[in-house]
Amino acid sequence: MTVFLQIEGAAIVDIPSLYAEINRVFMAGEDWQLGPSLDALDDLLYGGHGALAGHETATVIWRDIKHSREALGLEATRAWLEDKLRRPGTFNAETVGRQLDALQRGEGQTYFDIVMEIFAGHRNLALVCA
Repeated sequence: MTVFLQIEGAAIVDIPSLYAEINRVFMAGEDWQLGPSLDALDDLLYGGHGALAGHETATVIWRDIKHSREALGLEATRAWLEDKLRRPGTFNAETVGRQLDALQRGEGQTYFDIVMEIFAGHRNLALVCA
């Protein structure tokens, strides 16, 4: 059985609000919330929790995706990477530095690009961009 879910892209103005929207859509009724982590998002999309529990497939309609693309674009990604550089013991500064350089050259992935790649990696999900 397929479940239909809808992400309100207009509610996404930065990275924390992305996870607030993901929690609203996917974690309603759960007693825990997803933290701001790409790995956690990837794990969530495998199913078994929240709105995906008990469903083999899901169709996710992402409304106002253009707004989300802009909100999670260059500036948000730069700030996210720069924040990682301020915590050198936590993240590989060389790798993050390369990511930041690529982003500034217009060759790197934005946070939005990474999120889309994560969704695309889950064949049980159909993402409809609206």
